[in-house]
Amino acid sequence: MLNMNFDERVVINTNQQEWVPSPAGGVLRKPLAREEAERGHATSVVRYEPGASFNRHEHPLGEEILVLEGVFSDETGDYPAGTYLRNPPGSGHAPFSREGCTLLVKLHQFDPRDLKTVRVDTRTTPWLPGQGGLQVMPLHDFEHEHVALVKWPAGERFQPHRHFGGEEIFVLSGEFRDEHGRYPAGTWLRSPHMGQHHPFVEQETVIWVKTGHLPVAHSPS
Repeated sequence: MLNMNFDERVVINTNQQEWVPSPAGGVLRKPLAREEAERGHATSVVRYEPGASFNRHEHPLGEEILVLEGVFSDETGDYPAGTYLRNPPGSGHAPFSREGCTLLVKLHQFDPRDLKTVRVDTRTTPWLPGQGGLQVMPLHDFEHEHVALVKWPAGERFQPHRHFGGEEIFVLSGEFRDEHGRYPAGTWLRSPHMGQHHPFVEQETVIWVKTGHLPVAHSPS
């Protein structure tokens, strides 16, 4: 197992990780959290080289994707950089990429009752006003789980706060900061249930953020 103790804070700068081959030729991964080698809970950055494909497979507890670069495709369509996708529990597909792509992928982490298929083009979806100078783009909500993009203007500071059910962040551009450190684009952070921090930025920064989805009770490492 890798980073499966949800009581611990985890920070990974994916720019410093090596790519690891997957079972599909031309598909490489940078594992961030993993329950088992090829099944169960997994969070990874995934790269499809041009022309790479994966055999059709099922997602018993769903699949969540944010397209970071290039164009990701399956039998339902082509999804360029900036697309957010959720394939619900019980769904399946045969993904590929003609020109190559890089993705943030989360597997086997849905509530079994969360059955909505989601396709959001974040390039054309309007930003909404958030707290202070923040702008927010909601992507998905299910009960206690909330997923959004958040744009921080240069110099923005947020009040110290905690997140019931934890918080997960992927820095898309700029540099996210808090009292614990500096997190450039490409950094993945996961903070446990009721973890506290005091975030701020010096330059305009955009993050993908999910809250309320981590176990409240202790999970084994």
